[in-house]
Amino acid sequence: MRRARKAAALTRLHADMAACRACDRLVVYREAVAREKRRAYADWEYWGRPVPSFGDPNARLLIIGLAPAAHGGNRTGRIFTGDRSGDWLFATLHRFGFANQPTSTHREDGLELSDVYITAAGHCAPPDNKPTDSELIACRPFLLREFALLSRLRVIIALGKIAFDATLAAHVGLGNSLPRPKPRFAHDCAWSLGDLTLIGAYHPSQRNTQTGFLTQEMFDAVFTRARRHMGSED
Repeated sequence: MRRARKAAALTRLHADMAACRACDRLVVYREAVAREKRRAYADWEYWGRPVPSFGDPNARLLIIGLAPAAHGGNRTGRIFTGDRSGDWLFATLHRFGFANQPTSTHREDGLELSDVYITAAGHCAPPDNKPTDSELIACRPFLLREFALLSRLRVIIALGKIAFDATLAAHVGLGNSLPRPKPRFAHDCAWSLGDLTLIGAYHPSQRNTQTGFLTQEMFDAVFTRARRHMGSED
């Protein structure tokens, strides 16, 4: 698929994401958060809708997160933008040459991604950061469409076990079989899914990074591995 057609198809997909109202619990929660706001963001007009994916249509690297943060992506309208997880992620992407700047604060901040596309297992902010199984299943068709459109993918980094499992489910949903033994989530562990390499990584949540459960060195090791598996440009 030519780049312009692929970009147009992804734009339509992002619009479909943003318009989704499939999960009643998530609709109620995300809209309540957008009305009530957090005091620090009282002047913001919250996005309050499903948060679309973001990135390079010709990416060889796909990053899959869990779901938007209530006062991060649900506020800014861009995935991993406006929260501590995003601060960690985009600083790392910048160091590894995937982003033109180390920060992501709002949709018009000039951030551009190169050779990487970022999505999530769920696109609505869930209560307590915990989407239900049925909510993740309802969101899966978006991920399937992304897999079909991102034809140059070589490596997937799944941030956390839920994202890892969502990746495996999408792979099967596209008619593929899983290797034996079945891939199991672990930090910086790589698995082959046909032409793709799936790498697990601990999520850069504030809980993980502030406690030292995930260090910068550990996170960098994942992206070093990803670069190695991506290979050279075609």
